[in-house]
Amino acid sequence: MANIKERYLVDDNGNRIGVVLNMKDYHRLLEQLEELESIRAYDAAKASGDEVVPFEQAVAEIER
Repeated sequence: MANIKERYLVDDNGNRIGVVLNMKDYHRLLEQLEELESIRAYDAAKASGDEVVPFEQAVAEIER
């Protein structure tokens, strides 16, 4: 992963209780998370063995 400059929030005992990121790093992490979720959804769909339906056909069936 890219260099992320995180800062930690700590409680009175010095235990880390939160993280502060700059907005650029935060948005980059969100984009990577979305990409990972898409990959996992693709893998799950492929492993399910369900019938493959072309996108256009699926839309036509939904619109009926």
